Amino acid sequence: MIDFGLLCPAPQRAHLGGGRLELPLPLRVVIEHDAQALYASVARVIGGWPRPPARIDAIASVRTQGELRLGLERGLPAQGFDLRVRTDGILLEGADERGLAYGLECLGQILRQLAHDPQAVALELPLLEVSDWPDFPVRGYVLDVSRTRVPSMTRLRALVRTLAALRINQLQLYTEHTFAYLGHEEVWRNASPITPGEILELDALCRAHGIELVPNQQSFGHLHRWLIHERYRPLAEVPEGVEHAFSRQREPFALCATDPASLAFLGELWDQLLPNFSSASFNVGCDETFDLGLGRSKALCDRHGKGRVYLDFLKALEKRVRARGRRMQFWGDIVLQHPGLLAELPREALALEWGYEEDHPFAHNLDAFRKSGLEFQVCPGTSSWQSFAGRTHNMLANLESAAAEGKRTCASGYLVTDWGDRGHLQPPVVSWPGIVAGAALSWNASSAGAVRARLDELLDAHIFGHEAAGLGKLALELGDVYRTTRARSTNGSPLFFLVAFADQKFPHERVQNLTREGLLEALESIMLLRVRLEGRPAAPRGAADELGWVAAMLAFACRLGVTRLAAPEGTPLEMLPQAERRRLARELEELVGTQRTLWLESSRPGGLEESIGWLTRPLALLAT
Repeated sequence: MIDFGLLCPAPQRAHLGGGRLELPLPLRVVIEHDAQALYASVARVIGGWPRPPARIDAIASVRTQGELRLGLERGLPAQGFDLRVRTDGILLEGADERGLAYGLECLGQILRQLAHDPQAVALELPLLEVSDWPDFPVRGYVLDVSRTRVPSMTRLRALVRTLAALRINQLQLYTEHTFAYLGHEEVWRNASPITPGEILELDALCRAHGIELVPNQQSFGHLHRWLIHERYRPLAEVPEGVEHAFSRQREPFALCATDPASLAFLGELWDQLLPNFSSASFNVGCDETFDLGLGRSKALCDRHGKGRVYLDFLKALEKRVRARGRRMQFWGDIVLQHPGLLAELPREALALEWGYEEDHPFAHNLDAFRKSGLEFQVCPGTSSWQSFAGRTHNMLANLESAAAEGKRTCASGYLVTDWGDRGHLQPPVVSWPGIVAGAALSWNASSAGAVRARLDELLDAHIFGHEAAGLGKLALELGDVYRTTRARSTNGSPLFFLVAFADQKFPHERVQNLTREGLLEALESIMLLRVRLEGRPAAPRGAADELGWVAAMLAFACRLGVTRLAAPEGTPLEMLPQAERRRLARELEELVGTQRTLWLESSRPGGLEESIGWLTRPLALLAT
């Protein structure tokens, strides 16, 4: 029996008939027209089926019983397809090449549900009909590769293939300083950056899989990793530095918007970056420019307003992006603070509305963009960062709200974002629940209830593999352990902040209402989950090992919190009872060692020491 609920994404319409079709194996595939244009994508998709067909033909006039016939039907919705299993064979029609490929992916998922002998000469299929199309034309994934963790090329290649199977058709690698710009080696020397040649390879792989690889380079704020170097400091808005959330010390953060040298600097970077991408789009960032008007542009901001100065710089960027044959994307948080200026934004620009909490005001913000007449896309998140384990409840509510409001306001795209704030300590496995749920919702926003109910099964079926059945449920439950503490925090888990800010005052302002009882209850839940994890078979991408580290890290955070609450208020970490410190130090030292091993299995060495610093700082204090 076929379970449509295990298809990902869930189809818009699906119906099981009453009969059966016996398919001779290996299956014959006939491309009825445009065979030369369609062959490459058809061959790529069916090559991943459980029993790849022995032959692909372009003979439309000769029919055989039980074959798969492929064609295009221009009347279908863009990227859509109709799949029909009939008594005489299988007919798949796509609106376009992408729709045909998505239909083949759907059929492949159906075939995987039918257990059969690999030596069998025939396969029985139920008669069925699937009509499918996406709610959002653009369905993307934005991965942070700048906050210490840069994935290996092996990991990036595997990521592309999995994203394509989930019908995600855009990928962005969020970049601050991790592209290997020639002549700027001091900025990226220790970061294991992505090279131009690697981008060319990745771009070609993405195109082969129907994915647009969009260049992404922060071009206003978030340039502290450049501006801390004396060579670039004169470009900063506040050269002497400001306090900001992405560093532990004062640093210059944003470019000076009124300095022509800022535009010249960006132009030189762009001219190295953009030729490596085939995409006609370019994300220039420009979010969180909170130091604008605090330094060199203060006089102009006082005279004309921060919004006007920001808008003028954004328009200057857009003009230069357009001159390079690209369309500018930008994060929309700053312009929303100045709604009177929305009408003046360049009409060719694309606004990206981001928000990561379950109560983010997508409805209000998207309505503002819609009224402005500007094209916009909605950008929720995986809730993986600053958590160790993710935040399952928040992630689902955030993704569902973005899908519902994005569809209501006719957003042209849905981008799932995945960040690495404070060391990107969460392993890659933690992102998969958000990626899978986001892929499903961006295709079919009305499937929210089914996605929430069966996300664990979807993870097992499409990410971890059926041999690791149950791993999806464990991942989701680990991602909700933080709620058991009943402590409050935003943009992260209180258990994460207990560790990351362990060398600062306790309790830290990022953690509210922390109690011994809540921590012990969370610890009990974690230990039960660890028992279930032990002895499980290894899953693809080392997911079981990564979840084991996550569970151990959460348990350490709980024990650390209990110890600190037992000490007199205000006791610094290094002044806790020696026996407790030594016990916690041994536990954390083992976790640091495991993290080093796991990191290098998926990511490049650059950034590892900086990331581990979020753990070794408290370790050093515990070990005193």
